[in-house]
Amino acid sequence: MQNHCAVPNCLSGKSDPEPLFRFPHDPERSRTWVEKCQRQDLIGKSPEQLYRYYRVCGKHFETSSIDNDTRSTMLKDDAIPTIFDVPSQPQNRQVKRGKEMIKDKETESTGNKKIKKSQSETVEEHVQTESEEDEYKEYLKSLFEVLLLLGGQSIPPTMPSDNKEEGLNNIRALLEFRMTCGDEVLKKRYDVNKECCSSEQLNQLIEVCEKCIRDKLVEEVKQNGFFSLLTDDLVKISGEWHLPVFLRYMDQSNCQQERFVGFLNFEGDGDALAETLLSEITDKWGLDMKQCRGQAHCCPGPHFSRIKAFATKLIERYPRAVLALRSTHAFNMSLANGMALSGVQLVMSTFKKIESFFGQSPVLQLEFEHAISIFYPDKEEKVNELKEICQNSWMRRHDAFEVAVEILEALLLCVDSVHDNEDMRWNDQVTHDALEISKALTDFEFVMALVVLKNATTLTQAFGKNIQGNTTDAHFAASTLKALLHSLTEVSHNIDVYHEFWNDEAVNLATAMEIPVKVPRSFLRKHEAESGAVRPECYYKEQLSVPVVNHIIREINELFCEDHLKILRCLSLVPAVIEQHKSTEPEEDSVQVFSDDIPNTATLSAELHCWWVKWSKKGKDETFPSSLNETLQLADVKFFRNMLAVLRLIGILPTLALEENCDVAYKRFRMYVENTPDKFKSKSLALLNMNNNGGFDLDSMVEVYMKTYPDRPEVSEIACGN
Repeated sequence: MQNHCAVPNCLSGKSDPEPLFRFPHDPERSRTWVEKCQRQDLIGKSPEQLYRYYRVCGKHFETSSIDNDTRSTMLKDDAIPTIFDVPSQPQNRQVKRGKEMIKDKETESTGNKKIKKSQSETVEEHVQTESEEDEYKEYLKSLFEVLLLLGGQSIPPTMPSDNKEEGLNNIRALLEFRMTCGDEVLKKRYDVNKECCSSEQLNQLIEVCEKCIRDKLVEEVKQNGFFSLLTDDLVKISGEWHLPVFLRYMDQSNCQQERFVGFLNFEGDGDALAETLLSEITDKWGLDMKQCRGQAHCCPGPHFSRIKAFATKLIERYPRAVLALRSTHAFNMSLANGMALSGVQLVMSTFKKIESFFGQSPVLQLEFEHAISIFYPDKEEKVNELKEICQNSWMRRHDAFEVAVEILEALLLCVDSVHDNEDMRWNDQVTHDALEISKALTDFEFVMALVVLKNATTLTQAFGKNIQGNTTDAHFAASTLKALLHSLTEVSHNIDVYHEFWNDEAVNLATAMEIPVKVPRSFLRKHEAESGAVRPECYYKEQLSVPVVNHIIREINELFCEDHLKILRCLSLVPAVIEQHKSTEPEEDSVQVFSDDIPNTATLSAELHCWWVKWSKKGKDETFPSSLNETLQLADVKFFRNMLAVLRLIGILPTLALEENCDVAYKRFRMYVENTPDKFKSKSLALLNMNNNGGFDLDSMVEVYMKTYPDRPEVSEIACGN
């Protein structure tokens, strides 16, 4: 598509912007437009080519030809360009006379006379150059269209190959298909240069796509004000660890949005890595971190210290970026994921293997359900309950560790049966995976860690479920935190007693599964001299039970600072919560946490009281908005400017669960990570895949590409007429 008018000498689109209209599909009208424009180079082009590649601006049409009844400027069906202020391309006699006049008049200031090109030749050259540039732009648009199609479908444009050019088979296959279907611009490019897209150009296109998509996301966030920064489990791409980053904000219609904004290279340590990550976010991505009001991270134990350093650095630099909980991960699983303890990490990694193993085939899932039936022959109700639980990602539940202990023996029975493969139903890879899981399950360190996690997180299970539940439950959970910490502290102070019970449970379970009770071999290798004196019970108390409980207490204190709790208490502004506590007016002290971000602090107290009166005096039969999102959609909320600002700020808190339709970015991210083989993962194409519903502006991408790579070889080829 042209970004300027096809009429010669018309300046529209440059110094005098005007709406541009496509050439009509109708052959007769299309031919008339060409005649009116007096462009000889357009005479041989088909109506389809003219419609796709050329435009005429609004200044060449009568006012009566433009339809003003529509929202956007449109031409009427019979419109013909009739207004031409600037003389069109000169005819032959005019060209000849122009040449003679210019030849006589033009001289050099030094006295050395030179013959210059005639005006008509200059116009023709200008038209030809513009036409070739337009064709090059259309060529780039075709490349971007194909690339976005591949990215949206999570199809890598290249396949592994020692020869980089041979590896471009996916994108080249689609380009060849387009040429076969009549893409003349691509075909002409291929016929002349014998290539459509080099390996170097593909990398440039991907880089520009990533920049344009991210710039659009960041600009949207800026327009909507405050946001939260969220990260997720590290992803290995091209042999290096990368940190996925999401942004959570409220849009203009007061709806929660969470968008994937890209990957950050996570190689390095300590303050240097934290500084690099912050620099990339602010300097390269352009995020204004002064507008950040929340942060949440979920990182496995081996990398936990580095992500903690990043979170700490962020708070030091931007104190209002409250550290919070990631709502997409069950609280207990987040706590366990951050424990850098060998036994806990063995449990977490085995969970991932189990999920991947049974997720690859419904037949394997049926085999597992059959094992559950065998293990509980006389408990039909329990069997049905466990089967239902195991069909729905039980590893991500709040009570995952409890479920794991209940099904552990049936699980071992299942994987051992698959590994034995007596009826030859399974291939070598499946039997190998089953063996790896079986080895993990029969390690006493796994059993002991699982039992400790089950018992330690029993206390936090109800709190986590509530805090990540509906609005009323989350508000209630904030008020129970003090009691939860008291219970955990009591366990810590009496850990000897609690560990004795936990150890007995683990030993009994191991005995039933014929698993020897012993200290991990890795510990014995490092402490050979002391190995004989180390008792398993003492070892697991010091290396597992004590650090697990202490980690939970420490994490809860860090995640739920006073400002975080105040924000959660502000959920008392939701009408359903007000209805439950009619006699208690929302605390102004909690709302004051947003005093720097609301329109008018002077009226806050009066407005808060009016808001409470409005909802506490409602009749019994009237319905109340039960969630934060429903409250934000009320028509009346716009009259309470401070309340609206506060509710929008609560909405970006990462702890609170998103509405189902707002969680699309995270679900697409999980699908991409889990379903894309490691050798095909790309941090740039992942951004395309997870934002493929963003309405890409191909023209903008082309402009950015041409500005970024102005010295590309293609320009020389165009200039040389190749």
